[in-house]
Amino acid sequence: MPAPYKHLFFDLDHTLWDFDRNSAESIAELYDTFALAELGVSSVDTFSSHFIRINKQLWADYDKNLITHGYIRENRFPMVFQAMGVDCGDIHTAMNDEYLQLLPRKKHLLESAQDVLDYLQHRYQLHIITNGFADIQAIKLESAGITHYFEHIVTNGVVNAKKPDPAIFRYALDISGASASESLMIGDNYEADILGGKRAGLDTLFYDQIGTPVNELPTYTIRHWRELMAIL
Repeated sequence: MPAPYKHLFFDLDHTLWDFDRNSAESIAELYDTFALAELGVSSVDTFSSHFIRINKQLWADYDKNLITHGYIRENRFPMVFQAMGVDCGDIHTAMNDEYLQLLPRKKHLLESAQDVLDYLQHRYQLHIITNGFADIQAIKLESAGITHYFEHIVTNGVVNAKKPDPAIFRYALDISGASASESLMIGDNYEADILGGKRAGLDTLFYDQIGTPVNELPTYTIRHWRELMAIL
């Protein structure tokens, strides 16, 4: 018997939109555009691995209110070059600007995400809650061809709160006309999506591809999107 939900709230990056693949493609283009081999960056793989690690840590710090969006934009590329021991001069600003132009225009979704959205769209009302940059999330959705699935796109800039703050979840419930008891929060980030959703009174589904150890169990856990069809 399907779970008694009317509204499904999705995270975007790393949940539906394949951030790692889309970012890797963008980084590869930057490597060529800015001739990083001539600066001493040994390979695009070296550049990409340092970027992924540092960017991930910066976003984790952002989720904990330790840094701002602006700090990420201004510091991630200088930190990457510093970690590689490469002097990048002053190209990091232009590089970050180019990255923000390239990245949201990539279209890759995680495996089976499109099939799951097709399955869900006539069964539930679908929405997005994201901590991503407000000015590029709409482009990501459009580039991936999935904007039409979602009734509301809630970003932290609109609410002046970000996951896991319950305020962003309450705002999403209010504008969608939903109650917490009939809603499910779906995401890959345990602290932001799962703990945040639980604190706002929502059931939660943890899209966890790697088997993350957790202290508070979500309502559901899946490792592959197709498992969602058996729940919903």
